[in-house]
Amino acid sequence: MTKHFKSSVENNSDFTIAAVQMNSQQDIEANLAAIKSAIADASRQGAQLVVLPENCCSMGRQAATAERFDSLSTTLANYAQDHDIHVLVGSLPCSYRPDGVIVPDGRLRQVSQLFAPDGTQVARYDKIHLFTATVADNQGSYNEAATFEPGMQTVVAKIEASDKVYNIGMMVCFDLRFPALAQRLRQAGADLLSAPSAFTYLTGQAHWSLLLQARALDSQCMVIGAAQGGDHYYKNGKVRQTWGHTAITAFDGTVIDSYDNSALAKPDEEQKYALVFANLDTQAQQQGRQKLPIFQCHRLA
Repeated sequence: MTKHFKSSVENNSDFTIAAVQMNSQQDIEANLAAIKSAIADASRQGAQLVVLPENCCSMGRQAATAERFDSLSTTLANYAQDHDIHVLVGSLPCSYRPDGVIVPDGRLRQVSQLFAPDGTQVARYDKIHLFTATVADNQGSYNEAATFEPGMQTVVAKIEASDKVYNIGMMVCFDLRFPALAQRLRQAGADLLSAPSAFTYLTGQAHWSLLLQARALDSQCMVIGAAQGGDHYYKNGKVRQTWGHTAITAFDGTVIDSYDNSALAKPDEEQKYALVFANLDTQAQQQGRQKLPIFQCHRLA
């Protein structure tokens, strides 16, 4: 989906970000084709960073996808290099920890990665908070801990663009519900927070927009909510619904841009993704932080 957008230079802003909404199924090659097109489109429209949603290469089939972690990571790094753009891969399942040790008991890690325009891996973040909930949908209950091992380290990564450096604190989906994480990332120097997600339809409908805005207010960072949306068909016949509504929220809680639908307009035809754009104006963000210096007043952390 092409969404025309003025470049960061034309808007006299520092840094241009694109968040991608997808409707990933279990066909990895088809998902990669959509990802490649979205990255090319975002780069063509002036984005310097593109953020993909959680489970971007496959919804479900975690073990099978994890077997391809290294090759998929290489492919996605090549996309970054091909289009001269930073790419934040929302998440891929991985069978080993950052130190290379295999995750025990057959579990996996849910890994978010940042690739530079030259294809190098800038950062790896392993999702800390694992989704546990009972939801009145087709699945009923969710327990990520049955499949995944939680990560242990917070990550703030540096992005170099236009002779400037921006710090992005990395989160994934359920992490959005924990304000202490967003605050810790800000304390570690974050200017932006990534929030690639696959919220269930019902929890997203109830909380997604509120959480993006709340974490922006907690941290005084821009929050990038790249989301899965629509129906996802599993081989066992189950259908999982995700909320979508990809959005980018400014440090003051203002929603800068959003895709205001769960499903893509024509997911089975020409539209395989949607793009949401924002410019990070670091001067305005810094002024906002100075006018409301909440981190100088914070007494409990």
